[in-house]
Amino acid sequence: MFRIKNLTKIFYGGEEVRALNDVSFEINDGELVAIIGKSGSGKSTLLNIMGLLDSASEGGYYINEKKASSLPEEEKARLRNMEIGIVLQDFALVERYTVSQNIAIPLIYSKKNLNKEKSIRDILNLVGLSEKKDTPSYKLSGGQKQRVAIARAVINNPSLILADEPTGALDSKTSEEIMELFLKLNKEGKTIVIVTHDKQIAQKCNRIIELSDGKIVSDTDLTR
Repeated sequence: MFRIKNLTKIFYGGEEVRALNDVSFEINDGELVAIIGKSGSGKSTLLNIMGLLDSASEGGYYINEKKASSLPEEEKARLRNMEIGIVLQDFALVERYTVSQNIAIPLIYSKKNLNKEKSIRDILNLVGLSEKKDTPSYKLSGGQKQRVAIARAVINNPSLILADEPTGALDSKTSEEIMELFLKLNKEGKTIVIVTHDKQIAQKCNRIIELSDGKIVSDTDLTR
């Protein structure tokens, strides 16, 4: 379970800006959640805190009842590597690396007992890129790059996958294919949180949390 409790994030710079204002919610294991809202609503700030890439000004973030937000930076880095997979809109691949090399990057720091070659082979098959394993990333299409980014995010078998506008740079057909991959991962038990502007993508999730001016204005369970 992932729990956000009374979370506030304040940015200072000339004037005080509350990017998040007393936000609280829980995400159960196996949920597929969309976080929506206009630009500046606090979506990406929230995702960065959940990914342990940023810290809250007030409140707490708990992973399986452990207060992750209060851990030392070294412990946050370890927890992020072991338990959290992050997918970015711009893919963030090493362009000169092959598909397999990009996917293997998290394994360099992993302390999990994984068979590296088998893990990469299984993930390549999962995302439909087995034939591209030795292809440099700069030769891939946008959709293929996003599949590599997703594969890299799940190679360590994390508890939580966070995706920040994962279809924002893709055409509608490719966006649909990427969303189908997230649905497949969710059916296999992955907990996934997707920040998106795309209402069609959000509607495919189990739940939609809407932010406005740093506050939750709605939290809708689409399974009911």
